[in-house]
Parts: sequence; structure tokens; C-alpha cells
Amino acid sequence: MAKKVVASLQKGGGKQHTKVIKMVKSPKTGAYSFKEEIVHNDKVADFFNKK
Repeated sequence: MAKKVVASLQKGGGKQHTKVIKMVKSPKTGAYSFKEEIVHNDKVADFFNKK
């Protein structure tokens, strides 16, 4: 039931954003970590191109 309440509060703006996940390798240890962000659909390419 909670899902219906939360879904009804959204105004449709969620479709304009995407959750992106990028693997980042640590220069010191060589271990991988994940960087997660929620960005606007127009900025997805910029997220993956920046270091």
C-alpha cells in the first residue's frame, strides 16, 4: 500500500533522471569502487566522461 501512496505523490519528474553507476579504480591500491549518482538524462554522457 505504501508504494501506491509514494507513487501518487510523484509528479512525473522521475522519468527525467537516471541512476548511473561507474566503476573507479583506486590508483593507490588498485581496488575498484563504485560511484553512484542520480543525474538528469541530458547529463549522463558528461558523468561518464569526467574523471
